[in-house]
Amino acid sequence: MKTKKDSALAFDLFFCMVFMPLIIVLGPAWYWITSWPLFCVLVFGFFYACYFVITRIHVPDMLLAKNYRLIAWVFGVLVIVNYLLSWYPLPQMEFVTPAMSEYQTQVRDYSVSLSLWMMFSLVLGYSVTTSLVKGLYEQLLLKRRIENERDKAELAMFRAQISPHFMFNTLNTLYSLVIGTSQKAEDAFIKFTEILKYTYVTIENEKVALDDEVAYIQNYIDLQNIRLNSHTRVDWRHDIEDGKVMIPPMIFLTFVENAFKYGASTSRDCMVEISLSVHKGVLLFETKNRLMKHADEFRTEEPVGIENCRARLSALYPGRFSLDTEEKDGVYHVALRISLKR
Repeated sequence: MKTKKDSALAFDLFFCMVFMPLIIVLGPAWYWITSWPLFCVLVFGFFYACYFVITRIHVPDMLLAKNYRLIAWVFGVLVIVNYLLSWYPLPQMEFVTPAMSEYQTQVRDYSVSLSLWMMFSLVLGYSVTTSLVKGLYEQLLLKRRIENERDKAELAMFRAQISPHFMFNTLNTLYSLVIGTSQKAEDAFIKFTEILKYTYVTIENEKVALDDEVAYIQNYIDLQNIRLNSHTRVDWRHDIEDGKVMIPPMIFLTFVENAFKYGASTSRDCMVEISLSVHKGVLLFETKNRLMKHADEFRTEEPVGIENCRARLSALYPGRFSLDTEEKDGVYHVALRISLKR
C-alpha cells in the first residue's frame, strides 16, 4: 500500500512542480499573471482542481465498471467551468480610436480563450493519462502481491503436503476404528473428510460451481455444530437461482471461519447468521455475529484478513464487487456483493 501512495505522490508532485510551471512559463500565462492576477488565480486553481478530480475518481475502475454516465457528468462539468472561465470579463484595451479599442479587445479575448482551451486540453490529457498509468501500475502491484501470496500458500502446501492416497487411506483406517464408539465422532470424521477432499480437489481449479461451494459451507457448518453445544445457534440460509454459476473456490471461507471463531460460545447463548443469495447475476453474501470472545484479538487481526480478501476480490472482480464490514454494539457484520455479469 505504501508503494501505491508513493507512486501517487510522485505523479502529483510532478504535475504541481514541473508540468504546471512549464505551462505558465512557456505559455501566455506569464503575461496574464502581471496583467490579470485574479483571472490567473481562478484559471490555475481550476486546472489544479481538474487534475486532482480526474486522478481521484479512478477512471480505470469506472471504465471497468462501465460507469460511463458518471464519467460523462464529471468531464461535462469540467468543460462547462472552463467555458465560463473563457468568458471572464477582462478589462477593455484602450486606444485613441474607440473602434480600434473594441477590435483589439475582441482579438485579445479570442486569443485568451483559445489559449485557455489549449491549456485545458493539455491538463485534461495529462490528468487522464496519469490516471490510466496509475491504475495500470496499481493493477500490476496488486497482481504481484496476489502472486506472492499464492506462491507462499503453495509453498506452505508443498511443505506440509502428504500423498492424498496415503492420507485418505489413513483416514479410512481411523474411521474404521471410530465406528461404534461415538455417533458424533463418526459424523465429525465424515464431515472432515468431505471438507478435506473438496480442498484437495479445488486447490488447482480457478472456478467451481456455486452448488459445490454451498455444500462446502454446509459441511463446515455441520462440523462446527458437532463441536459446539446448544448455546450457539446457526442461521444458514441460501437462495440461488442457478447453482451452476462458476465462482472462485473458497471465496467465502475467511468470513465463515471468522464468524465461528469470534461469534461462537459454549457458555453463553449466541447466534451466527450466514446467508448467500444469487438473483439476476448479483451475488450477495453476508455474515453477522456478536463478538463473544477475543474481541481485542479480533480487532487486531481482522483488518489483515479482510484486506487479503479484498485484494483477491479486486483481482478477480475488478470494479464489480463491494465488501463492507461494520462493528456496531458488539455485533460484526460482513456484506459482500459481486456482480457476476461482465
